[in-house]
Amino acid sequence: MAENSTDLDFLAGVKIVDFTQFEAGPSCTEALAWLGAEVVKIENPKVGDPGRRLRPGQPDDDPYYFHMFNANKKSITVNLKSPRGLELVKDLLRKADVCVENMAPGTIERLGLGYDDVKALNPGIIYCQIKGFGTGSPYEKNLAFDMIAQATGGTISVTGERGRQPVKPGISLGDTGTGMTMAVTILGALRKRDKTGEGCRLQVAMQDAMLHYMRTNFSTQAKFGKAVERDGTRSGGGTNGPSGLYPCAPGGLNDYVWIMTSRGNPEHWSRLCKVMGREDLIDDPRFATPTLRVKNDAELDPIIRAWTQTRTKYEAMELVGGAGIPAGPVLDTMELQNDPSLEARGAMQTMQHPTHGGFKMPAWPVRVNGKPPGVKASPILGQHTADVLTEWLGMSPAEVEGLKGDGVL
Repeated sequence: MAENSTDLDFLAGVKIVDFTQFEAGPSCTEALAWLGAEVVKIENPKVGDPGRRLRPGQPDDDPYYFHMFNANKKSITVNLKSPRGLELVKDLLRKADVCVENMAPGTIERLGLGYDDVKALNPGIIYCQIKGFGTGSPYEKNLAFDMIAQATGGTISVTGERGRQPVKPGISLGDTGTGMTMAVTILGALRKRDKTGEGCRLQVAMQDAMLHYMRTNFSTQAKFGKAVERDGTRSGGGTNGPSGLYPCAPGGLNDYVWIMTSRGNPEHWSRLCKVMGREDLIDDPRFATPTLRVKNDAELDPIIRAWTQTRTKYEAMELVGGAGIPAGPVLDTMELQNDPSLEARGAMQTMQHPTHGGFKMPAWPVRVNGKPPGVKASPILGQHTADVLTEWLGMSPAEVEGLKGDGVL
């Protein structure tokens, strides 16, 4: 373990049977694995989680997506269409604390592993389901991915330039954002079960989870009484200025700095004027209040742009941020990947994978006693089949080999 990370045992002893795939479910279970839970992925023997992007008979040339969402887990391969394979999984569920699935609607029930089935096996289990749309929704049986959740949950409607078509946010709020809401809820359910012994059923819809991330937008709607409009590179619900992106030297694709003057702190405006050497603007009647600055942004923005364009985004960040004004440069993925501070602090860590070598990726962001949890390799397909069946179910190596020969594993 690197000096800038640590192993966490917050969830030591918690056993999780993981039927998740792609991103929304795996994000949830990966968070719990970082916290110390033993997360065992149940995978198809041929291609595993579709997020592996394996192609039958061809080498795996795109493992990175899978690595991102399955660090610190174990993998076993079981043929769920085999009666013996299904019984093995049921035996694992009897030993489990948590079960998480995000298969297509109705799939887990058709396998005979729905909530009522699993509860009968293990009344104290915390049974978790992540779907695109909620029970009772007219779209309950529809499939959904990240962008569908963001479209139906509102985030796309408020993203993009004013007066132009909506734009999908570049991050996967629909998937990972939903997974985080479930992970937090599982922790609460585990806490209750420790006290009462009671299990429960947890369900979250990706569409519903997006409403959680739209709370600021709903507050703006309440204030103005109409749907929130896209406002491009601005913020503040139309009542705050200046606040937005400003171009920087040398004019590259991401050479911008976001400068934010808060309506909650009037000094931000005067500080910005002083940084730019334009103290004359502080009491200019056109810009005397946040509302006036928004109203007259066509006159104000060129003044700020003229200043930022003579500096790099890092220089602008240092000057503006150093004056006590919220500011931040637009950093692309490569800049973040190569940021020595992020690596030194353990926010970016290198996964040492037995097949694919070193792979740098974001770690769990919460530091515990000064260090974040360490990133361990995502599992090779079926890597832990023998270990899990031996440790959880007490099977012998010969029994495991026999099941492999029968096509169960």
